Amino acid sequence: MDSLDLVNPLANVYAEKFSSPEPELLKNIAEETNSTHPQAHMLSGHLQGRLLAMLSRLVQPKYILEVGSFTGYSALCLAEGLVPGGELHTIELRNEEATVARRNFNLSPYAGQIILHEGLGTEIIPVLDRPWDLVFIDADKTGYIDYYELVVPQLRNGGLIIADNVLFHGQVLENPPSGKNAKAVQAFNEHVAADARVERVMVTIRDGLLLLQKKNIT
Repeated sequence: MDSLDLVNPLANVYAEKFSSPEPELLKNIAEETNSTHPQAHMLSGHLQGRLLAMLSRLVQPKYILEVGSFTGYSALCLAEGLVPGGELHTIELRNEEATVARRNFNLSPYAGQIILHEGLGTEIIPVLDRPWDLVFIDADKTGYIDYYELVVPQLRNGGLIIADNVLFHGQVLENPPSGKNAKAVQAFNEHVAADARVERVMVTIRDGLLLLQKKNIT
C-alpha cells in the first residue's frame, strides 16, 4: 500500500488556522528543516506541536524524556509545560541532527533545562534515573517496544507516554502490514493494547499519536 493522506490537507490547514500560532523560534526551525533536510516530514509541525505543548502544560511535568530529538522542534514544544526547575532529557542517535537540535535549544528560553544525549536510546534510558512525568517516543520504529518497556517502570503513576507515527502513513491498514517499519509499529500498537498497566487512546492527528497513561500501580 502506498502512503495515504489520512487527514484531508485542507482540514489540517483549517485546524492550524484555529489553533494557537507557533512561537517564532519554532516557526523558524520548521522553515529551516523543511528547506534543508531531506527527511523534513519527520518534524512534528504546527498542529501536532501545539498539541504536544498543551498536553505538557496539562501534565505540568518536572521530568520529561524524549526519544528522538531530530532538529529539536518537539522538545521545545514539550518544554513549554516544564515546572520551574524541571528537566527535559532528549536522546538523538545521529550527530548531525543532535548538532542542529543543540543549536536550536540554545536559542530558546529552555536552554538551561534541556539535556541532550547522543547515542542509543536502549543504552541511555537505563542510566537516566528520573521519575518521568511525560515521555515522547519518536525514534526508530523497530525500537518502540524496547523503549516503551524501558520507560514504563520509570514512569510515575498517572504519567503520560506519547508515541508518534502509530498509523505509519496508513501502512498499518494493510492486512497484514508489509513494510519493516509498518510491521514494527503494528507490533507496538498490539503490544500496548495488551498491557494492563496503561490506559490508552489513539489520536488520528498527522501520522497518529498514541497516548498512554500509566495506571496507579502499587
